Amino acid sequence: MIAFVSGSVAALAPDTAVVEVGGVGLAVQCTPDTLSGLRLGQPARLATSLVVREDSLTLYGFADDDERQTFELLQTASGVGPRLAQAMLAVHSPDALRRAVATGDEKALTAVPGIGKKGAQKLLLELKDRLGAPTGAVQAAAPAAGAAGWRDQLHTALVGLGYAPREADDAVTAVAPQAEAGDGPPPPVSQLLRAALQTLNRAR
Repeated sequence: MIAFVSGSVAALAPDTAVVEVGGVGLAVQCTPDTLSGLRLGQPARLATSLVVREDSLTLYGFADDDERQTFELLQTASGVGPRLAQAMLAVHSPDALRRAVATGDEKALTAVPGIGKKGAQKLLLELKDRLGAPTGAVQAAAPAAGAAGWRDQLHTALVGLGYAPREADDAVTAVAPQAEAGDGPPPPVSQLLRAALQTLNRAR
């Protein structure tokens, strides 16, 4: 198993980072929140989980070991593959997922693209004794989006999660008042992403 990768960020895409390790570029699938903390040409260290299939080897990357462990535990539930587990972590932090499961918060799970009401009920039952209790730890805030860049970052993140460009445009417009309120910098992209996903789910 590849536990982590450490090296210079060679490329960034909507759902992938390429990290150069020993002269080799490793493509790592990441959530929008994790990608927002990476910068081209800068060093990075990502906890990783290697998913082996008959026709592929896919490396998933995470900001820390807690995210990776949660990613792997989520896949112990029936019907949850790596893509859905990653989508769950794109919408919720590991502790938010633990809290949702511990409190039976069905609405929190249906905020994830690809999880309906019945799926959420099933996941709550299966994951109840697997994820553990919420720690209550306050996570460090993700980097705030630049005044001009938050729209592009959010749009890219939504398209990376599988939404059509037009849906992403509508969601960006919907959260613009929240992002541009006040004179300070906009909220972190991860916070805007969660608000955008809520508007998309309401529109369904």
